[in-house]
Amino acid sequence: MRAVSPRAWGALENLVPVEVDRPEPGLTEILVRVHAAGVNPVDWKTRAEGAFGSWGDTPILGYDVSGVVEEVGPGVTLYQPGDAVFGMPRFPEQTGGYAEFVAAPARRFAPKPRGIDHVRAAALPLAALTAWQGLVETAGLRAGHRVLIHAAAGGVGHLAVQIAKARGAYVIGTAREEKHAFLRGLGADEVIDYTRVDFTEAVRDVDIVLDGVGGAYGARSLEVIRPGGHLVTLPDPGGLPDPDRARELGVHTGWTIVEPDRAGLLAIARLVDEGKLRVEIDTVLPLEEAAKAHARGEQGRTQGKIVLQVADR
Repeated sequence: MRAVSPRAWGALENLVPVEVDRPEPGLTEILVRVHAAGVNPVDWKTRAEGAFGSWGDTPILGYDVSGVVEEVGPGVTLYQPGDAVFGMPRFPEQTGGYAEFVAAPARRFAPKPRGIDHVRAAALPLAALTAWQGLVETAGLRAGHRVLIHAAAGGVGHLAVQIAKARGAYVIGTAREEKHAFLRGLGADEVIDYTRVDFTEAVRDVDIVLDGVGGAYGARSLEVIRPGGHLVTLPDPGGLPDPDRARELGVHTGWTIVEPDRAGLLAIARLVDEGKLRVEIDTVLPLEEAAKAHARGEQGRTQGKIVLQVADR
């Protein structure tokens, strides 16, 4: 089958098309013919820095996939060949989404939302689950909460805005001015241009901060959160603020990494089917141009998600 693999970890030009054996579904696994694969920051960071976890002899990047079940392994009862599914199985170990086929546990997938195509479905799993798990499950988001979302126009951020609004929150986002209209169209109540305004002077009494930036943003965000509120840090634990200061202010802090989650995927699919969640597509490229997709992502100026088109239909 066709796939894309790094010849070595590091440079962008190492990411090249290859031919590899098609995987076979094992016990409780399904074989999915991939129609589209999402591209995420973890993909280009892994390519640049090297993978962790269990990977094959020929590493294949890509965690987000949407496609159609080709075969079912022994013990699978959820799906039949021909079913359309989406998911991010095996994360953070090798999923192999940049390929024509993926074999993975059946319960790491969910039925594809009915009203969207495979390109949009492939853009959802990792980013939407990150937002869902961070806001709803980690921070306990509920109606009436004031939520501040950093990098609100990005892949995770623009989905987090909509999830928070769907659950009745008041949403504040940080983004460059040219993306404000986009975010207001998604339901954001306030948008702050971080290049011109210090958000710590513009925001107060926030219940939850979802920090998709990291670095000094964690410590700065701590100062705008109410006692009992939550700071959810996404990029890396190095962005967590001083724990003594967090305890002094009565703020819960923590780094979260997304996990495969069928229940979360089903909740996300319901929001999509109800018209409460839509994914913005920044760029669609053919599978063989995965290196161009990484180059685009590394610029850090995308609005929404980058997706690789794997199948013609």
